[in-house]
Amino acid sequence: MRPVPVFLITITRSFHVCIPGFNFLFSLLVTTFSLLNRPLLCFSQFDTLILPLTTQEIPVPFSAARKLSFHHNISLTVSLQVGSPPQNVTMVLDTGSELSWLYCSHPTTRPDNNTRSRGQSTFDSTRSTSYSNISCSSTTCTDRTRDFYIPVSCDSGQLCHTTLSYADMTSAEGTLASDVFRVAPPPSQGYDTVFGCMTSGFSSNPDEDSKNTGLMGMNRGSLSFVSQMGFRKFSYCISGSDLSGLLLLGDANFTWLAPLNYTPLIQISDPLPYFNRVAYTVQLEGIKVSDTLLPLPKSILEPDHTGAGQTMVDSGTQFSYLLGEVYSALKAEFLNQTIGKLRVLDDPDFVFEGGMDLCYRVPANQTALPNLPSVSLMFNGAVIRVSGDPLLYRVPGEVRGNDAVYCFTFGNSDLLGVEAYVIGHRHQQNLWMEFDLFNSRIGLAEVQCNLAVQNLRLNLIAF
Repeated sequence: MRPVPVFLITITRSFHVCIPGFNFLFSLLVTTFSLLNRPLLCFSQFDTLILPLTTQEIPVPFSAARKLSFHHNISLTVSLQVGSPPQNVTMVLDTGSELSWLYCSHPTTRPDNNTRSRGQSTFDSTRSTSYSNISCSSTTCTDRTRDFYIPVSCDSGQLCHTTLSYADMTSAEGTLASDVFRVAPPPSQGYDTVFGCMTSGFSSNPDEDSKNTGLMGMNRGSLSFVSQMGFRKFSYCISGSDLSGLLLLGDANFTWLAPLNYTPLIQISDPLPYFNRVAYTVQLEGIKVSDTLLPLPKSILEPDHTGAGQTMVDSGTQFSYLLGEVYSALKAEFLNQTIGKLRVLDDPDFVFEGGMDLCYRVPANQTALPNLPSVSLMFNGAVIRVSGDPLLYRVPGEVRGNDAVYCFTFGNSDLLGVEAYVIGHRHQQNLWMEFDLFNSRIGLAEVQCNLAVQNLRLNLIAF
C-alpha cells in the first residue's frame, strides 16, 4: 500500500452556500488561488504543497428589497489541475456535497444566458487524452450513486446522466466521467477521479457563478473527492481576521497544535426521508448563552423517525441555523442578555437571508461592538464557543438613519424549509476542524488560524 501524502493548501473564501441535504449554491464574493511556479516543500516524511493565495472581491449590487433572499454564503475555493495536458480549474470546496463537478465545454455546446455567463470558466474535455465517459451500465453508475438526491439515468448515448438541483431553481446537468485530478502541478502524481461533466443547467446568478469552474464534493459519500483520493482525514482552519485559511489533506501531527476534542459522527444505516447519511452529522446536546443553559428537551435535539433534526457541520454555510423551537429559545435568551447593550431593529418585515429575524441598530460610526454574551454549542465530547464579532453580521447596504443594521448570526431553519440544524463556517472561525473519516468523528481545538498558517510555513523546508 503506497504511503498517502499530506497536502496543505492555503485557502480563501468565496460567497457560496451549499447546505448538505438541501443544496443551496450561490456566489457573492469571489476569491481565487494562483498556481505559481514554486518548489515542492515537505514536512518530515510527508509531501506538502502550499498554493499561494490571492484574494479578489467582486462588488455586489445592493438590492433594496426589504426581505433579502437566502442565497449568499461563504465556502472555500481551491485551484487545481485536471486532464492531460492539465487545465487549471477553480472549485468550490463543499463538505455538504458528494459529487465533484465541472462546467464542461464541447464544440457542439454553447451555453445560453440561463446556463452560464459569457466568460464562464470551463473544462474542455475534448482536449484531455485521459478523459473517459462512464456508461450507465457501469458499477460506478449503478452502485456508487445511491446517495444522490436525484437518481441517475441513462441518456441516449448510454452514458450515466446526472442532474443536480438547488433550492433557488439553480441546476446543473451532464454525465459522469473520469479524468486525472492533480492537487500539485506536474510532475506530481495525478488521481483518476469520477466527476460530473456538466454541459447545461440554470444559474440564478450567472455572472458570479462564472468565476468558478465547478464544485469539489467533500462529504462521506463514496464518490466524494476526499473518498476517491483515499485520505482518511482532512482538516481546515479559517481565520477570523481576514479572508485566509488553510486546508490540509492527511494527518495533522504538529507539536504546536493543541489536543483535539472529538465528537462522534452520527450514523443511521437505514434510509430515512430527511436524513443525509453521508453528511458530517454530530449530536447537539445543548446550548448555553454565557452560563445559562437553555431549557431544551433532549428529544428536540435528536433526529426523529424521519431523520429530521440532524445536526450537520458544513464548511460551505456561513451562518448557523436551528430548528424553530430551539432558535426561539436562543433568540429569547440572547435578547434578554443584551438588554441595554444593543438597540433592537423594530422592523418585523426585515428578515435577513430568509432565516435571520433578530437584528439590531448600531451607530454606523461605532468602531467596536459592545461586550456580547457568548453562545456555546455543546456536543458529545466537544464544545464550540462563539463570542464577540462572529455573533453579529453587518448587513451590507442596510441603514436606518445614522445606524447600520447588524443581525444575529444564528437563524431559523423553519423559515428556510430546512429540517435540520446546520453549523456554519462563521462559527468555526479560529478552530482547527479535523474530519476523521476513518474513526467516524470530528475533532476541534481553538487556534489562531492566521498564526497556524505562519507556523506551517516556518516549519517547511525545500528539497
